[in-house]
Amino acid sequence: MFKTVLFPIDQSREAQEAAATVLNIVKTYNSHLVLLSVVEKETTEQTTSKTDVMSSKEAVAQLLQKAQVLFAQEGIEAEVIEREGLPSFMICDVADEINANLIVMGCRGLGLTEEGVTESVTNRVINLSPCPVLVVP
Repeated sequence: MFKTVLFPIDQSREAQEAAATVLNIVKTYNSHLVLLSVVEKETTEQTTSKTDVMSSKEAVAQLLQKAQVLFAQEGIEAEVIEREGLPSFMICDVADEINANLIVMGCRGLGLTEEGVTESVTNRVINLSPCPVLVVP
């Protein structure tokens, strides 16, 4: 059913909590797991404000390696992909490229407010995804 599962990760608590759901799905369906992290391109606003950890290629590489090791400890071999760009678009592009059957994402809940709807990565992925999206609250 879920031959290929895409799990976009960042350093949020929500992504860490979604890992348990991903683990369960991958084990249940014997799925191929692809871990994705996106290095965000710096905008003028990010340059003038605090530095975002996800804009550092080194931090993203370490995050992916750590996640890969954690899944390996559970007997799951995960493919790792690192991209640069806008997270919502990169997630959907990679899902299309790898023919993902499911995207599993953590959600911060920011998109539930009227102001957050247009800013939410999760909301954008839900609307643009080429496959089903499971949002783990």
